[in-house]
Amino acid sequence: MEERPETELISIPATPRVSTPEILTPSGQRSPRQGSKEAKSSNAWTPTSFISPRFLSPIGTPMKRVLINMKGYLEEVGHLTKLNPQDAWLPITESRNGNAHYSTFHNLNAGVGFQALVLPVAFAYLGWSWGIISLTVAYCWQLYTLWILVQLHEAVPGKRYNRYVELAQAAFGERLGVWLALFPTVYLSAGTATALILVGGETMKLFFQIVCGPTCTSNPLTTVEWYLVFTSLSIVLSQLPNLNSIAGLSLIGAVTAITYSTMVWVLSVSQQRPPSISYEPLSLASPSSSLFLALNALGIIAFSFRGHNLVLEIQATMPSTFKHPARVPMWKGAKVAYFFIAMCLFPMAIGGFWAYGNQMPNGGILTALYAFHSHDISRGILALTFLLVVFSCLSSFQIYSMPAFDSFEAGYTSRTNRPCSIWVRSGFRVFFGFVSFFIGVALPFLSSLAGLLGGLTLPVTFAYPCFMWVLIKQPTKYSFSWYFNWILGWLGVAFSLAFSIGGIWSMVNDGLKLKFFKPN
Repeated sequence: MEERPETELISIPATPRVSTPEILTPSGQRSPRQGSKEAKSSNAWTPTSFISPRFLSPIGTPMKRVLINMKGYLEEVGHLTKLNPQDAWLPITESRNGNAHYSTFHNLNAGVGFQALVLPVAFAYLGWSWGIISLTVAYCWQLYTLWILVQLHEAVPGKRYNRYVELAQAAFGERLGVWLALFPTVYLSAGTATALILVGGETMKLFFQIVCGPTCTSNPLTTVEWYLVFTSLSIVLSQLPNLNSIAGLSLIGAVTAITYSTMVWVLSVSQQRPPSISYEPLSLASPSSSLFLALNALGIIAFSFRGHNLVLEIQATMPSTFKHPARVPMWKGAKVAYFFIAMCLFPMAIGGFWAYGNQMPNGGILTALYAFHSHDISRGILALTFLLVVFSCLSSFQIYSMPAFDSFEAGYTSRTNRPCSIWVRSGFRVFFGFVSFFIGVALPFLSSLAGLLGGLTLPVTFAYPCFMWVLIKQPTKYSFSWYFNWILGWLGVAFSLAFSIGGIWSMVNDGLKLKFFKPN
């Protein structure tokens, strides 16, 4: 029998406790699960059992009204989650007023991004059949693991797993959970922020060149200087305090990502296709080389489905009660978000491969559009497309950096036992932004490793959630759910190793250098 978590004393609403913002909100509050023995047993004693009509009959009307109201409040709230006061000071859990709309905005902003631009490159090495099959299987697989993470956020009564690493620790153990989940989640946060600086800075440079025109006499900035401009803008926007406060930026990022994704593939298919185009998969002389290129292409597809490292963090921004659990608005928003993600990724991959075939450059569809049709499309439309990419990168930088900000502030608050001041919080974010900038300058090829990075981070999306479901939910041994999740989990681990090997081979042999843009 499960032990119930320790409960906190509940203050009457007329005289609320004033301690931390989280205690003042309904965040983290839970009731016993429906279907539990206590809920099914009508004779079981509860804290409100004494508030019965027989007991209330001799009591005056005002006192009766107070007790009845208190009974309704207790039945609504139920058993409270054991709260960590430190959570009220951290950016991810500081605000608990999220809803289904915020879930949609954040998931869209995290799920659609620059990695979608290189999907046609994967099709060039896989061909029509394997490309469409791989993309469809990956989409359905990651949608299932997304549902698992949403359900496991409150898998244990009285406990909310607000971060991916916390859930990994609950499933795999304290030490093993950190070892398995920390590196891929840190990379998906910090590494993606660095790649966004590279892509955003290079896009800003091309935007300036398009607007300025060939006869421009001004002295343009270098590529590194454009990286610095993009980093500075990102740091300014990162001063928003918590994850809920960037919902507006996530909305802007979602709208711009959907818009430029649609514009890129529509412009590509509406133009004349290059001569001598072919749809046969690209291959090298030796079968082993072709195999490694195909594995790297599958790694690119895997990398296009990122964002699972943010699912629990997004859900942690929502209030949760027995009657209104956080998983309901979270899953509702996620379904809408991933519908639009599918509407962006599938046309981008299929339309881009149809328009350019095996002549797709390693930089992806946006590079192909600029290389083949820069003279056929008006400068205004091209400039608008690049500007939307910049806005999308700026917005994505905020949501992918938030776990890093949360880790910095968690270390500070655990040492000082007090929340970060505005200056300390700003200092952490400026530090993170410029560290990402210097890494991008020192390793400018980081954005070209989509296949390798897709393999390294694949377990976060495709493998770990399946293992977590078996270890936490503990389905009946040898049942369909038990077999299904174990098989999916180990397949994810095997694919991770294979895609990583393919990415390393392609990088070493210069078979697939994914430069999104080539600066002058």
